[in-house]
Amino acid sequence: MTGLTGSLSSIGVGLVVCGAGYSIAKLSARAMDNMARQPEVGARIQTVMIIAAALIEGIALFGAVICLVVR
Repeated sequence: MTGLTGSLSSIGVGLVVCGAGYSIAKLSARAMDNMARQPEVGARIQTVMIIAAALIEGIALFGAVICLVVR
């Protein structure tokens, strides 16, 4: 059972990392689009983007820790 649990845990960590990477890439792309359309609010968009990226990373770290603890 340990081998199967370890394998599934590794797959879970991989999915967490892929999901976080995709989310941050999507967030960055949308932020760049909006900054190109409205340069005057670029600083506010950048601040909100950094906060959102940090929250996404926190969730990803939490998910990765859970997957590794299950192992």
